[in-house]
Amino acid sequence: MPELPEVETTRRGIAPHVQGREIREVLVRQSRLRVPVPEDLADRLIGARFGEIRRRAKYLLLPVLSGEGGESVENGETVASTEGTCTAASRSDDGGGVREKGTLLWHLGMSGSLRIARLGELPRKHDHVDLVLEDGVILRYHDPRRFGFVDWLRDDEAHDTRLSRLGPEPLSQAFDGARLYALSRGRQAAVKPFLMDNAVVVGVGNIYASEALFLAGIDPRRAAGRIGRERYDRLAAAAKEVLAAAITQGGTTLRDFVSGTGEPGYFAQRLNVYGRAGAPCRRCGGELKHVTLGQRASVFCPRCQR
Repeated sequence: MPELPEVETTRRGIAPHVQGREIREVLVRQSRLRVPVPEDLADRLIGARFGEIRRRAKYLLLPVLSGEGGESVENGETVASTEGTCTAASRSDDGGGVREKGTLLWHLGMSGSLRIARLGELPRKHDHVDLVLEDGVILRYHDPRRFGFVDWLRDDEAHDTRLSRLGPEPLSQAFDGARLYALSRGRQAAVKPFLMDNAVVVGVGNIYASEALFLAGIDPRRAAGRIGRERYDRLAAAAKEVLAAAITQGGTTLRDFVSGTGEPGYFAQRLNVYGRAGAPCRRCGGELKHVTLGQRASVFCPRCQR
């Protein structure tokens, strides 16, 4: 599953090719994603331009700037695709008015990726949505498992509960050991699921929680409420270090992930514990152990993590 570094890598990869460009055509080959693709997506997008692309947790936010465009679109054209037919819409020259301002909310789900393609580049299987921009640039969404989605936010994103209930960004000053310590008091649940709680901090998924706990020397099974302030300071610093390094390396490619420019992530080459059960610890040489916490696989070193 793409986690925060992978989503941030995607944002950085697509932003230079998308920001400020006019949307000329919308092709939906498969609308049945986790949230169905809005039926009026083309009406809202064609003739408008994308603003500055942002990320919040594992969501990508693509502001759509209102602009002069066609009053309607030529809907319903049937186009050949790898999965039967797709609905295409392109800009009409009938004149028109100002489009409603809003934001595309995009989530990559378990296996999704957004990448840049060019006109003439044939879609692959599971390429479900194309946004064709000026200059022949295509923003193409690929999702074999279809657990991701693209949705339209009409109002300010602060009113969308998917975003408003999220905790702070892990690389921001709002996330620190003091927050972890305060929120953990009285909690008997293990520290790893606590760290992965999006209300506590966003974007620390299974891979990076495992790695941060290893760097901080904390057993992932330990009750969150029984960890002191000093150790939480170390854990917050470790989480920031791991996530920053993963972003620098372009994320972690374990199976499906590629960046917005089609490149894999290289952080997997630096993993200390995740996916290494039974292998020797890189720090002490002891055998790494596997445990299940919160229905998620965890790997840790019993010697180095207490």
